[in-house]
Amino acid sequence: MDLAYLRAHPAHLPTFRTHQRIRETPVAGGQICAAARLTLDDGHSVFAKSWPEGAGRPAPEGFFAAEAAGLRWLREADAVGVPEVIVALPDLLALDWVEPGEPTPEAAERFGRELADLHRAGSAAFGATWPGFIGSLPQDNTPADGPWSTWFTERRLSPYLRRSVDGGALTSADAMLVEQVMDQVGGLGGDEPPARIHGDLWPGNVLWGFDRAWLVDPAAHGGHRETDLAQLALFGGIPYLDRVLAAYQESWPLPEGWRERVPLHQLHLLLVHTALFGGGYRDAVVQTARAVLGRAERATVDR
Repeated sequence: MDLAYLRAHPAHLPTFRTHQRIRETPVAGGQICAAARLTLDDGHSVFAKSWPEGAGRPAPEGFFAAEAAGLRWLREADAVGVPEVIVALPDLLALDWVEPGEPTPEAAERFGRELADLHRAGSAAFGATWPGFIGSLPQDNTPADGPWSTWFTERRLSPYLRRSVDGGALTSADAMLVEQVMDQVGGLGGDEPPARIHGDLWPGNVLWGFDRAWLVDPAAHGGHRETDLAQLALFGGIPYLDRVLAAYQESWPLPEGWRERVPLHQLHLLLVHTALFGGGYRDAVVQTARAVLGRAERATVDR
């Protein structure tokens, strides 16, 4: 099997893997899927991710289709590095292999400019035309006109707050705190038309190649560009984040008050983590919610 054959017959890939007709090397994946590097007969490599056999349940319906749709949509902008989708099957996704490299200040600045170009490509609405996932959780992508503040509260905060409380990761007192944040979103400013965003852009979903950064594992949709930038600072932050932000600002300046809204945009992904992984992320949710409310109080005083 070479790349041309694989492009023409993507459904044959699982059979070739089962019969060990492809050289397969396990690679580090995420917390949800199994991942491997597949080397084809022509020497070309692809990155394959699949639903683990021992997961105890099949992949959620549309899980890999959503990721493939998001990757293709981001790639259509022709702005930032996004691997090509080679195979998209119900239980498997294969992408063109990106040879890993090391982050550099120059690559970070390029990434900042390219990310601005991606966001500027825009979206017809908030949400997307395909059902969404973030991690293994469903994400409501039903297209909506906004405003962003209402859409974000209803589609990106509220659902994962409910899941987190129902799963025991957050208490009723924690929920009241987040609900206070949800009541304040409209007054924090920053409403913009929908940007074309990755949607799950924590540092682990940025792959550094030879001379640029590549986006992987998206929860892509039309959203607020500040969300992507805020997520880059989570969990230790992306290397050379200051260079990324400076280059982004030069390319497409952010609206006034964006730094104060960083915790608000981070709250979505943190709630996803309490909903998906449990109470280990509770303190992060509580601290971030309090940071949002503190900034909201100061903004009220300043006015």
